[in-house]
Amino acid sequence: MTETATSHVVRPHPSPPQLGGPGLFTVLLGAALPLVDFFIVNVALPTIGRDLGTGESVLELVVAGYGVAYAVLLVLGGRLGDLFGRRRFFLGGMAAFGLASLACGLAPNAWGLVAARVAQGATAAAMLPQVLATIQAATSGQRRARAMGLYGATAGLSMVAGQILGGLLVAADLWGTGWRLAFLINVPVVLLGLVLAARTVPETRSQAPEPVDGPGTVLLAVALLVLLAPLTEGRAAGWPLWTWLSLAAFPLAAGAFFAVERRADRAGRTPLVPPSLLTLLTLRRGLVMILPFSIGFSGFMFVMAVALQRGAGLGPVRAGLALAPLAVAFFLVSLAGPRLVARHGTRVITAGAVLQGAGLVLIALAARWSWPDLGVVALLPGGAVAGAGQALQLPVLYRVVLSEVPPARAGVGSGVMSTTQQAALALGVATVGTLFLSLTPHIGMRDALLTALCVQLAGVVLTGLLSLRLPRAVG
Repeated sequence: MTETATSHVVRPHPSPPQLGGPGLFTVLLGAALPLVDFFIVNVALPTIGRDLGTGESVLELVVAGYGVAYAVLLVLGGRLGDLFGRRRFFLGGMAAFGLASLACGLAPNAWGLVAARVAQGATAAAMLPQVLATIQAATSGQRRARAMGLYGATAGLSMVAGQILGGLLVAADLWGTGWRLAFLINVPVVLLGLVLAARTVPETRSQAPEPVDGPGTVLLAVALLVLLAPLTEGRAAGWPLWTWLSLAAFPLAAGAFFAVERRADRAGRTPLVPPSLLTLLTLRRGLVMILPFSIGFSGFMFVMAVALQRGAGLGPVRAGLALAPLAVAFFLVSLAGPRLVARHGTRVITAGAVLQGAGLVLIALAARWSWPDLGVVALLPGGAVAGAGQALQLPVLYRVVLSEVPPARAGVGSGVMSTTQQAALALGVATVGTLFLSLTPHIGMRDALLTALCVQLAGVVLTGLLSLRLPRAVG
């Protein structure tokens, strides 16, 4: 009797996609574009207003329209990337961002620019969540820690560089383009990014894709809109009745969103923001810390742009370069961040808050003693110290927030974090900026600037205290 042995061919599981150096550079380029464009208009707004003959309320919509559309759609962008492929959405979002930037640069009037900025914010929301999700899904171990550190450094540097770049481009006035070059410059950068992404970025998606949560998406959009729209437009519009009604509706909209998400989770459906994701200790505490940090940061950048141009009489180039010490210090210190985190863990954030607070005090003293003769020299000590402190906080916070998020939900996790940050950036301009502009006619621009700096200092102190509640080690 012959015994027949049956052999089973075992096919090895395909190795997970790997994000190499060129691919990492490409996705970080994609991460930089939306953040640069959030801040690039700060120093360009006076020139835009003169050229297009528009008032302050419409100019604020140029900033707010981008920020609100960006914040509202970020979580949805992350979910769609998980569902249909992150590389695909990264490429599509980047291409659309380039087209929207071209529309901004060619806008014939102020309302055309506002519409193009809204489209630009929406396309950025499709692109940005794929960056963090790709890093989470296509790296591991030390490679992921290094990639997350570089992402944080890129994000922080982009927010400062955007303001500096905006001043340089507006002043350059190449081919008579004026402020338009601040948007048109994105087009060649996007073309380069598309070529690189097609060659170097691996495709990743969730192994168990989750369908889009329609009710949750609508309610989150409503909640963010009723909060951000009145805060960004209220002062310029004279705080009409609709702004107060909108603010009063925010708790109701936020409560309805939470109730719908919790009900969907308990019923076994997949909500837009799964409550189970918010049970992750590091994600929850990290998000709470990103709020005061980002509110203070964007408020500071907006206030400084206005104070240096309107109060100190600097042109767009000198106003932008006055913040160069902050950018240089941020970049240099962020390079040492991963080694410091490996040795000291999340206490690096605490040390960074102390440094940033000291830098703000130095900037406030310079403003008090030197006003209105502010510039690179007067702001150099405070800017350098504050930039070093920020570099020890932001990259580490990103790592903390996403350290426990499973790769299958990388898009959702990155979308939630990016939405929190973007909403906070918009809130910073709306609240700290509004406070500064409201106080200026009554107490003068110098004292209004000092008040705004004190508000940011309070946020830095809060961030430092909250950092003491984080687990010492970070993934």
